[in-house]
Amino acid sequence: MKKWLLLLSLSMLLNAQEGLKKVVFDLTLGDQKAFERKVLSGIVKNKDYYEGTMQELDVAVVIHGNAYKFFVKNLSTTPYKKERELISAQESFEKRLRSLAAHYNVKFYICQAGLNELKIPKENIYDFVTPVATSTIGLIDRQSEGYVYIPTR
Repeated sequence: MKKWLLLLSLSMLLNAQEGLKKVVFDLTLGDQKAFERKVLSGIVKNKDYYEGTMQELDVAVVIHGNAYKFFVKNLSTTPYKKERELISAQESFEKRLRSLAAHYNVKFYICQAGLNELKIPKENIYDFVTPVATSTIGLIDRQSEGYVYIPTR
C-alpha cells in the first residue's frame, strides 16, 4: 500500500511539473516602445496563453544594460533625469510592473554591480525588484533552476 501511495504521489508531482514552463528574460533594452511590447504586454500575453492551455508559465526577468531606468523610483537623481518621455510614462510603467509582480507572479532581479556603477542606490529601486550581485549570476541561477533563456534586446 505504501509503495502505491509513493508511486501515485510521484506520478502526480511529475504530471504537475509537465504543465509548468519556466522562462528568464535577459532584459537589457532601453527603448520604451520595445519595453512596453516585449515586457509589459508580452509577458501578459505569454502568461495568458499558457493559462488557456491549462499550463503555468513561471517568469523571471534579469535587468541590466539600458533597462535600469524602467525600475527606478526617482529619476531626478539618476542619469535618466532628462528623459522627458520616460518621466511622463514612469507612473504608468510602475503600475504595470507592480501588476506583473503581484498578479502574474513575475520575479524581477536587477544587477547590483550596474546599480553601483550608475550610482543608483537600491532604495531607489521598486520594492518588488530583488538585487543580485551581477546579471550573469542572476541568469546562471535562473537557468540552473530550469528556466529557458530569452534575450530581450
